[in-house]
Amino acid sequence: MQTPDKQLSDEQSREIATIIREEIARRRISRQTLAEQAKLSISTLEKALGGRRPFTLATTVRLEEALGVSLRRGGDVPAAPSVNGHGDVAPDHLGAYSRRSMSWIAGAYVTLRPSFGEAGAIYAYRTEIAWDAMGSCYEFREAERQDAAYTQFGEVSVPNQSGHIYFVTNRNGQFRLITVSRPTIAGEMYGIINTLLAGRGSLLTPIAAPIAYVPIGGSVEPSYGRISAGAANYDRYRAHLQKIMDEPFAVFLPG
Repeated sequence: MQTPDKQLSDEQSREIATIIREEIARRRISRQTLAEQAKLSISTLEKALGGRRPFTLATTVRLEEALGVSLRRGGDVPAAPSVNGHGDVAPDHLGAYSRRSMSWIAGAYVTLRPSFGEAGAIYAYRTEIAWDAMGSCYEFREAERQDAAYTQFGEVSVPNQSGHIYFVTNRNGQFRLITVSRPTIAGEMYGIINTLLAGRGSLLTPIAAPIAYVPIGGSVEPSYGRISAGAANYDRYRAHLQKIMDEPFAVFLPG
């Protein structure tokens, strides 16, 4: 009978490390991001990938849940059930969607919105979406933010009624809500961000703006940070934001 801390063989560990490195490269995510999604320390992941310690069964299960792929040939042991009892189905308050039905949403996206600090500029960062086995839901995490102190993460809600997707951040009762459309044929999601604009001192002002999620891939290298007119990717990013109003994917009423 296998126990959760069982160490895998050296051969199994090498095979698992190879698969993980391939998944990291394919998804263009960092090892730090994967460690966070799997709820592991970065040192544990680095040592296992570098062959300095074998993978344990518990570590492998966490990585399988974070990546959504099987790392063990033959499926030695089923993945551990979620602690909240929902398994591969999100709780009712997030729309009760299944992991399989929403698997297309997993991956990395360039996230675009107007810059709050420079007129005409675009603010770009990366968002990664993956299944959170502990919460039984898809979870989003931001990265590559110029204002790293404001990096957000939270839950993905997909109710059947509205046909929209919600990225919800709740920190001690303070909410940030992003509402986006179902993806286009190319995988982009378009909508509105409702958040707080940080001013001088402790001043916070409610603000809403268009936002776009564009899948990362292909031959175009993404740009992050504040993107001003004339910079690489500016025209492409501007076209995505303009599409939100032109289609329209969202409506902004005059005051």
